[in-house]
Amino acid sequence: MSSKHDADDAPHRPQPESAEDPAPKTALAVVAHPDDADFGAAGTLAGWVDEGWEVTLLVCTHGEQGGFDDEQHERMPEIRDREQRAASAELGITDVRFLQGYRDGWLQPTHELQKDIVRVIRQVRPSRMVIQSSERDYQRINASHPDHLACGEATIRAIYPAAENQFAFPELLREEGLERFSVPEFWVMGHATTNYAVDITDRFDRKVAALRAHESQTGHLGDELDAFLRKWGELVASRHALGHGRIGEAFLRVIR
Repeated sequence: MSSKHDADDAPHRPQPESAEDPAPKTALAVVAHPDDADFGAAGTLAGWVDEGWEVTLLVCTHGEQGGFDDEQHERMPEIRDREQRAASAELGITDVRFLQGYRDGWLQPTHELQKDIVRVIRQVRPSRMVIQSSERDYQRINASHPDHLACGEATIRAIYPAAENQFAFPELLREEGLERFSVPEFWVMGHATTNYAVDITDRFDRKVAALRAHESQTGHLGDELDAFLRKWGELVASRHALGHGRIGEAFLRVIR
């Protein structure tokens, strides 16, 4: 796979999309758990929706190992499904999909998982994807949950070579009519190296609202949630020279 990065590795401000760009504005985010996309990219995804992008969120598990209330445990898949849809609504995302049959805490980059992700890539045909990192970051171990790594690995394998290879999972074409598709670019969340930042200051309130919608996961934080998100976002903005008092989300952006 060939990839093109920025001219150098220095962080930079994102350039606006061309108003004359005729390419379909479709994006697909693939994550392991409910709330993963909201922690990593809520402001960015909300911005794309505002610009007219059609955004699809694919969640590989129902996050049933999450939460802090023993009484809710048996209902956690249902709760987290509902919370994710409410969170996505805060961002303007209406196409939220959950894979079935994958256990929280047990996710592996199997061929079956790759096939399920390839299916959605070929259905959505995204011009841009947001994915999780497949590389463990020992400086931020909480961002390297094993399910995140497995999801990231399965997704990058789905992007290349499987989704664009007509001989990979040929039953998707034969039985479902899903033609091969090449993803032009993808943005990696939670990677130790970032080369692209998005200023989400004007959409920070929507990021907070989305994460508050994950009540079973963030309700115990109270006002600390806002403070935590703001502190991290300001640190990202500082590292990427977005300006004093700005809030950012950072990615490893790969353009193929």
